[in-house]
Amino acid sequence: MPLGLIALALGAFGIGLTEFVIMGLLPEVAADFAVSEAAAGWLISGYALSVVVGALGLTAATVRLPRKPVLAGLLVLFIIGNTLTAVAATYEVAMLGRVIAALCHGAFFGIGSVVAADLVPANKKAGAIAIMFTGLTAANVLGVPFGTFLGQQAGWRSTFWAISGIGVIALIGILALVPVLKQAAEAISLRSELGAFKSRQVWLSLGVTVLGYGGMFGAFTYIAYTLTEVSGFNSHTVPWLLVLFGAGLFAGNWLGGRMADKNIDRTLLIFIGALLVVLIAFGALATSQVATIVALFLMGGFGFGTVPGLQSRIMRYAGSAPTLASGANIGAFNVGNALGAWAGGMGIAAGLGYTSPIWIGAAIAVAALLLMLLAMNLAKKAPVVAELTPAN
Repeated sequence: MPLGLIALALGAFGIGLTEFVIMGLLPEVAADFAVSEAAAGWLISGYALSVVVGALGLTAATVRLPRKPVLAGLLVLFIIGNTLTAVAATYEVAMLGRVIAALCHGAFFGIGSVVAADLVPANKKAGAIAIMFTGLTAANVLGVPFGTFLGQQAGWRSTFWAISGIGVIALIGILALVPVLKQAAEAISLRSELGAFKSRQVWLSLGVTVLGYGGMFGAFTYIAYTLTEVSGFNSHTVPWLLVLFGAGLFAGNWLGGRMADKNIDRTLLIFIGALLVVLIAFGALATSQVATIVALFLMGGFGFGTVPGLQSRIMRYAGSAPTLASGANIGAFNVGNALGAWAGGMGIAAGLGYTSPIWIGAAIAVAALLLMLLAMNLAKKAPVVAELTPAN
């Protein structure tokens, strides 16, 4: 395994940690800045929206630049953002730090996916992308619980100082371990990258990403309420149940990457279909603690198991100009996150109960499955003609 993949995974770990760990520290943050829970929640929503902006804007702005120094620069931005959050004296400064850190998120994963794929032979590209995204899953399995514990014991700012330190280590790893890969200068331009969006399959892939991820997050965003109010778990057990969900993310990412290297579309169809079945079963059996435990693991596994395939698929149909399309797909994941959270919240607000987000997530997953079937059918009629540039 190329050592550069380890450096990319470490960067992904830090970025994943800064995105998710604040969810467990919102009470401490809100109390420190004397703001409402809703206002503190904007530190999450503002981050997600900034990810979309950065995924498109920063990726487009740096598309002609060598990828290794761009990745290093993005990590510098990440370190600055988290340090600013750690030292923030006001809520507004903390929000600015969150926005700065988020801007690097989409571009790092988008460009990093292309670099990871270029480090390995053509038949191992999805697996290489999965290795990079292992950092993101590890952030959920290990980073979030320990980051939350650190923040609760030593103050929430200590967690963001630790994240900044992880960013420094990842930066050193990128500089030391990621090789300078050859890029065809004549093919790298914003115009050529935008040309990838002429492909109908690129847009279909983005749609599947939004709906597939939206289905999982429709159920997951309000999972703490489901666990305590429906399944009957004590609130103190919720963090450890979320570790189980994170373990599912880890397993699904690994398996999804291996399967996608053999057949991307079939893998996506299987995983989206399995996610739908799990969500339906979860909605029907949420009052059972045993069924809920199993459903949590499987929901994470099948939901995140689509990520390597979705990222590989859009890069495949983008042909020789995959960077901006890859970044756009990272933005699409966050759009799906926001869609699922909004739709699930609407169900609760309408008085449909704390299982309604699960059923709404299942409905979104149905749409993802249908769109994937359409994409596969159209792909058979007009197969891809341009592949990614072979690894150097």
